[in-house]
Amino acid sequence: MKWKQIVFTMAISVVTTLAVIWGYGTFIKKNNTYAGQLNGFMPANYKYAGLSEGNNAPGNTLDFTIPAEAATPAVVHIKTKTNAKQVNNNLPKKQPNNPFSDLFDDDMMSQLFGGRGRGVIPEQRASGSGVIISDDGYIVTNNHVVENADEITVTLSNKKTYKAKVIGTDAAYDLSVIKIEAAGLPFLIYGNSDDVKIGQWVLAIGYPLNLETTVTAGIVSAKARTLGLNKDKNGDARAGVESFIQTDAAVNMGNSGGALINTDGKLIGVNSAIASPTGYYSGYSYAIPVNIVKKVIDDLIKFGTVQRGFLGVSFVNASDYNDDEKKKQGIPLGAEGIYVSDVPTDGGAYEAGIRKGDILKKINGKEIYSGAEMQGLISRQKPGDKLPVTYLRNGKENTVQVTLKNKAGNYDIVKAEAVLESLGADFTTLDPKKARDYGVAGGVIVKRINEGALYDQTRMKDGFIILKVNDKEVKSVEEMKTAVGTNKTITISGFYPGYDGLYEYPISLEAQ
Repeated sequence: MKWKQIVFTMAISVVTTLAVIWGYGTFIKKNNTYAGQLNGFMPANYKYAGLSEGNNAPGNTLDFTIPAEAATPAVVHIKTKTNAKQVNNNLPKKQPNNPFSDLFDDDMMSQLFGGRGRGVIPEQRASGSGVIISDDGYIVTNNHVVENADEITVTLSNKKTYKAKVIGTDAAYDLSVIKIEAAGLPFLIYGNSDDVKIGQWVLAIGYPLNLETTVTAGIVSAKARTLGLNKDKNGDARAGVESFIQTDAAVNMGNSGGALINTDGKLIGVNSAIASPTGYYSGYSYAIPVNIVKKVIDDLIKFGTVQRGFLGVSFVNASDYNDDEKKKQGIPLGAEGIYVSDVPTDGGAYEAGIRKGDILKKINGKEIYSGAEMQGLISRQKPGDKLPVTYLRNGKENTVQVTLKNKAGNYDIVKAEAVLESLGADFTTLDPKKARDYGVAGGVIVKRINEGALYDQTRMKDGFIILKVNDKEVKSVEEMKTAVGTNKTITISGFYPGYDGLYEYPISLEAQ
């Protein structure tokens, strides 16, 4: 009898094991898409490190070798060069000094068109880090790593070096996408920054202080931090988006744009800043949550600009004020949380019934305690998205559906091409041979000026060759599109073939 019981028990164990294996393969493995990033494909850097599906590193281990081995091949060293800037180009002086000298004297035209003395701003070089997010060469980094760079070089952990081009940038989020021409690259899998817990172990990977790949470890010490660092392209700090993950993993200059990963080797943030009185690591570092990164990167690749949804309120954190300050601000003494200080009538919040004096409690079902938390949730949405918003009024909770709008107060998708079109001209890339004849690296020819900003606001003539937009060198129409982006004000710099001097045209696109 005892022997029969043993055989019976073994049989049940075998059947159960097979059922579990079959169930895992059928229901779990097939549905694990890693937020659509992989479509079922596991990059080799995870397989070789032993982090294949279903074989993640234990969350409580203090041995970080496996996640570090998986992630380091997908973190790159970015080096940038900003060319020396000449106040005046060195084109040979031919015929008149400017193309309008038959109408005005040279001195007057120099004043009108920004003629300046000769001078040189020296060449500048810098370095940072980046994270490969696809096997065909898309890389995410900070905007401040590549901003205004004329040349970007990417070096992989295996020492291979590539030239990179900028796909899109957004200063408000301090994020940028660049691309190298390569295939079969290792890349990092997106994690979920909403699941990040205070106290959990994380690793920071990058190239600090111009060193080789460096891995540091620490814990998450806070979430939804705001530092007041980010500004939009026009320098407006109010439009900056910050909801940082704070860690005590050592991060220094050069780590910017590098990876913050969990112990499964998945990307949970992009390292962006440090808190330091000296410029070097002093205890805390800050990363942009990957759930924000994913949305921004997808928009930059697809549209060339971020499709940002706005709730339509001005607010203050009531808990930041003492009773005397609350009285001055007109905030009720017992108010805690996000106090609505103003509601523009053309915004989504006003249309949904939210008014000044309301206290916001939840966004999309998640409790919020600060403006940074609210900003972090809304920044993942686009115009036209509907979100349930819970607010407190006269001690009573109310929940309404708010349809987010864009900055212009509508639901339209904004594309970089549309802003370029508002200039009102036909553009073509300067032929490389012509560029060599002119002694320039490249540019964009204004073939014909039609109706638009150039016609309305400048005296630019057909044939003008654009060299820079907002002091950023452009060598093609595509580069010009990226440089113009969705800026509301731009300055176009260039020259007229056959005439001496660099001309600048400031342009406002607010009303276009």
